Amino acid sequence: MKSLLKLSLLLLVCLPSFAQKPGAVSGAAVYATTRQLLAVAPKRFNGSPGHAKAEQFIQDHFAPEKAKGNFEQDSFTARTPAGMQSMNNYIVKFPGKKDGIIVLGTHYETNWPLRDINFVGANDGAATTALLIGIGQYLRAHPPEGYSVWLAFFDGEEAVQSWTNSDSLYGSRHLAAKWSQNGTIGKIKAFVLADMCGDRDLNIDHDANSTPWLEDLLATAAKNTGHASSVFKNQTEVEDDHLPFKQRGVPVLDIIDLDYGPPTKEHPEGGFHHTELDSIDKVSAHSLQISADLFLEVIRLVNAKG
Repeated sequence: MKSLLKLSLLLLVCLPSFAQKPGAVSGAAVYATTRQLLAVAPKRFNGSPGHAKAEQFIQDHFAPEKAKGNFEQDSFTARTPAGMQSMNNYIVKFPGKKDGIIVLGTHYETNWPLRDINFVGANDGAATTALLIGIGQYLRAHPPEGYSVWLAFFDGEEAVQSWTNSDSLYGSRHLAAKWSQNGTIGKIKAFVLADMCGDRDLNIDHDANSTPWLEDLLATAAKNTGHASSVFKNQTEVEDDHLPFKQRGVPVLDIIDLDYGPPTKEHPEGGFHHTELDSIDKVSAHSLQISADLFLEVIRLVNAKG
């Protein structure tokens, strides 16, 4: 993703929280899955053995959905500055009882330009992949009573050379175009993206590129779950996998914390971002618990909005 703006915000209102039942998705379990993914596939840049292992990791965790025909591999070839590259998105579907779809998304690959350093993307790709796996396991045991929930694991979020409109967001651009062509896009009630939200020092940003009513809904979710202190300290404007869907009229929300480590000249958004310092010790089960609680409450609130 690319940050365009970052400003400090004051929290003007503090309302009582009304917490849902805690731990429906275990942050500790999501953290353990993050460690497992990093052990299997530390480097996940396109075309690498780790990339293939990460794809298999996702497929293995959704074998029951695959057996039911609710798992889709969306394969495509992308034109990149490094030539044509084969990429794969994965979509896992949990049918609901209401017409409409809530899509939760994340990217799973690591940055191609950083392939020659020890960059594993513990927070940037691995933790959010594990988070969606954990949410998927919950939905398997507790099928949606409202809208269907689909999980989208995107390939090619990162730039292959340097971030431009054409060199970034390969997977989400492809899937948004595909869903626009086949009519799926009109059925999406909300697209909610997970990115860099396992940060040990978590504070979810207010993203100017997210849909205002979904930002308001996230604030409500944070209050309801007792996590109001973990959201909206900063304002950002982020280019991320939600943009191709926003551009097609889908309500979108990016749950992201770009304040990742002490800022540096090279990385003003945080010195751990896109460096070898993005390692498992910068991620915490507590932060993943907060993120899991927020995602489930956002799903509930989108359904309640109707």
